[in-house]
Amino acid sequence: MNKERFIVIGGVAAGMSAASRAKRNRPDTQVVVLEKGSFVSYGSCGLPYFISGLVKDIHGLVVHDVAFFKQKRGIDVLTRHEVTKIDSQAKVVFARNLQQDEEIELSYDKLAICTGASPSYPNLPGVDLKNVFVIRTAEDGSVLKDFLKQAVPKRAAIIGAGFIGLEMAEAFTARGLDVTVIKRSGSILKMFDDDMVKLVEDELETKGVELIKDAIIQGFEGDREGKVRAVVLAQGTRQADLVLLATGSKPNSDLARQAGLEIAPNGTIVVDDRMQTSNPDIFAAGDCVGQKHIITGKDVYIPRGTTANKQGRIAGENASGGNEVFEGIVGTAVSKIFDLTVARTGLTFAEASAEGYDFVSSTVAHPSHAHTYPNPEPKDITIKLIGERATGTLLGAQMIGVIGVAKRIDVLAIAVSQGMTVGEISSLDLSYSPPFAPVWDPILVAANVALRKLEG
Repeated sequence: MNKERFIVIGGVAAGMSAASRAKRNRPDTQVVVLEKGSFVSYGSCGLPYFISGLVKDIHGLVVHDVAFFKQKRGIDVLTRHEVTKIDSQAKVVFARNLQQDEEIELSYDKLAICTGASPSYPNLPGVDLKNVFVIRTAEDGSVLKDFLKQAVPKRAAIIGAGFIGLEMAEAFTARGLDVTVIKRSGSILKMFDDDMVKLVEDELETKGVELIKDAIIQGFEGDREGKVRAVVLAQGTRQADLVLLATGSKPNSDLARQAGLEIAPNGTIVVDDRMQTSNPDIFAAGDCVGQKHIITGKDVYIPRGTTANKQGRIAGENASGGNEVFEGIVGTAVSKIFDLTVARTGLTFAEASAEGYDFVSSTVAHPSHAHTYPNPEPKDITIKLIGERATGTLLGAQMIGVIGVAKRIDVLAIAVSQGMTVGEISSLDLSYSPPFAPVWDPILVAANVALRKLEG
């Protein structure tokens, strides 16, 4: 009797989580992973630190290699295999072996599509010039790192000012480049409110990064060799030896669309809370699908590595006979931008307004730890809270500071996820010790200020 076969398309966060869970649940199942790239199970969020030199080798971003999955978990991993078609009626996957330039066909009993997302390319003249880079995959990082070593560029222009764009500004600065960040319409870090973003803009200026907002980008200018040499703006040109496009990403859903699966208007593969697609034998997870926002109950597209791992695990669980559900997200995120830690969870002021909530917001700045412990010197953490007026429920939080931000945002992420009120947060028994917190933790101070506004 032939073994049941579970095929996973994509071998990064969601894909390897799906494969591992299915194999653990049903060891007799043949689990096959088809990955277009050369690496599996790596942290693409660490690519800025590879570029800066903090991570010396690309393998330092790999959690487990192909040999580990084959030898320790019994999973067949085929790298450099690009899936070209899914025949959902015949239950067959077609793929090309990129190393040998050969076509293969594999039948499946269950399938998981974990194809991730691709960088968005602006429709601008010169976008295909040499030395115009993106950074999404390990291969992207290796190509860019090699260029930096060999060409030794002096000037970098980054198009886009989200987390990746600003993390890469720090990485390029660490390598001694002059950096210009160019943002088209709107604020930088659009997932934060403008008053909080001002703190980040000041940090960029302090670190010597030129920031151009509301830029009208007309294209990219090249030299005789086809290499980019400038970004052409309505406001004038900015010379650049390299350009990094950090203008967002789009879900890789073409395979699913061609297979007849339901696709959402935003291009994500439609799944239910079990990560099952419109075909009962096909699951999908990771950056190619959307997520349910716990607060609003609406479908959103906020791709995160943590979410991809959770969704992948649930897809593998249910593809192997389980019944686990994905509860949703609250949009928690954190980033290191030079000396600042920038974090958020839930809804911002702008998002809560767009959703029609009646709410109050409050902002405080409070020391990270007690002044009686001066090494390191206490630094203010700025916290903005959004609370629903009628119920007092915490709708969202933003937090920016130098010390002690990352884990504090997790406290508020739990509060938002569980529907806690600002009053309940103000009563939390949080830890205190001079090296870690003042007697009144910044979270408690922020909650008390917000509570007064709610009660007033």
